[in-house]
Amino acid sequence: MTQRPGQASAMSEGGPWGSRDEDNGGKGEGGPRNPWNPPPRGDEPGGRGPRGPSAIDELLRRARDSFGGGLPNGPRGRALWPFIAGAVVLIWIGTTSFHRIGPQERGVVSLLGSYSKTLEPGIGITLPAPFESVTVVDIEEIRTIDLGSAGNEAEKLVLTADQNIINLGYSVRWNISDPTQYAFQIADPDATLNEVAESAMRAVIATVSLTDAMGAGRNAIESQVQERMQNILNTYRAGIRIQGVAIKQADPPDQVNDAFKEVTAAQQAAETYINQAQAYAQQLSAQSQGEAAAFDAVYEQYRLAPDVTRRRMYYETMEKVLSGVNKTIVETGNVTPYLPLPAVRANRTTTVEAQPQPRQGGGQ
Repeated sequence: MTQRPGQASAMSEGGPWGSRDEDNGGKGEGGPRNPWNPPPRGDEPGGRGPRGPSAIDELLRRARDSFGGGLPNGPRGRALWPFIAGAVVLIWIGTTSFHRIGPQERGVVSLLGSYSKTLEPGIGITLPAPFESVTVVDIEEIRTIDLGSAGNEAEKLVLTADQNIINLGYSVRWNISDPTQYAFQIADPDATLNEVAESAMRAVIATVSLTDAMGAGRNAIESQVQERMQNILNTYRAGIRIQGVAIKQADPPDQVNDAFKEVTAAQQAAETYINQAQAYAQQLSAQSQGEAAAFDAVYEQYRLAPDVTRRRMYYETMEKVLSGVNKTIVETGNVTPYLPLPAVRANRTTTVEAQPQPRQGGGQ
């Protein structure tokens, strides 16, 4: 194999790290020299003697010198430990002992898990954690929970007083009235509130009819549910105030919804006819009362002057009867008026022809 120039001399010298003789005092023992080991001291015969510091130790020494000797493994590093520990303690106390409470918030302080005090709005000071911990609660925020179909849940079927089933969807608005009770009295306030709302709604719906639940009785139902919920939560000491209950959906179950709509339409049509009949009856009653009042007035006049009233009534009646018929007036005395008998006869003939002729019997 052909060797490049200089390759033989490098190999003869023992490789790029030097010859083995150099590392072993020229005796040819051992392998190539480790670059991380310190070079042999030359003041002893054969280069043997105590080794100096390694290259890694030298790098660490230079790093300590660049930091001013502040590493913990030096005397100057041990002198900085109290300052470092003091800074850590100050940061710990500053971040866990001072608390900013907003205008709408209250801070509930617990000492080792037990209630200690309540922080008002502003800057509050407590013992550092974990001795005291602070739970910030917003008491002005109005929270809302949706139950039933209004909350995109499954159907919430409720039984009414007339043994009908209705699908209800409603919402409850509430806020925190006592942060201490809210934080310590109930383990899961949201779940408790849902159960109380459902219980109160079922109890109230069980006392009303289906018509009231779906129509005119909604406002009364909402007020009763709100009052019942507040009483239950007060007994629990939940620290919650119910602001209002709103029924958003009140429909029959989906299986009978179409049939129920038809029944509702028929009921509305029946109510329309009943209202029309009542209006006509009231109109006739008012007309009859008016005629009776007019007759009473005429009777009073007749009682005061019977002859005059009788004659007036006779004239008025004859005026009504004779106003639509042909009249022939014959005056008494020496004057003989012209009597158009042909015209009278013609009118009589026309009247007789206008009358229907009787049917001829006989079965011919």
